[in-house]
Amino acid sequence: VLLVDSGGGSVQPGGSLRLACEVSGFTVPFVSIGWFHQAPGKEREGVSCIYMNDGSTYYARSVEGRFTLSRDNAKNTVLLQMNALKPEDTGVYYCAARWGYYSQAMPRSAFDFWGQGTQVTVSS
Repeated sequence: VLLVDSGGGSVQPGGSLRLACEVSGFTVPFVSIGWFHQAPGKEREGVSCIYMNDGSTYYARSVEGRFTLSRDNAKNTVLLQMNALKPEDTGVYYCAARWGYYSQAMPRSAFDFWGQGTQVTVSS
């Protein structure tokens, strides 16, 4: 199982970024893919996840309305479109995966496989 996340960078407040997670080694679509955010000095927190089979999504309240998670099963890829970024969105974003349907609050322990992380910095 391999997850490769990419797309981080630096933007000003109000800007946008799109993160990508490419998954291999799973029997897609029977897997849920999530994104976690780890701010400097803080715990890793679940942001959003999607069940690849039917596209069911979950968003943390802090990002609802600003972030959109989508899937491309043909490419085994999940995209996190992040709009209206805030300084508190700064941190490392990790892609994660688990078998089966999952669409609810995301403790770190709910996911078994992890990408290497990509840095997002929101600053003026």
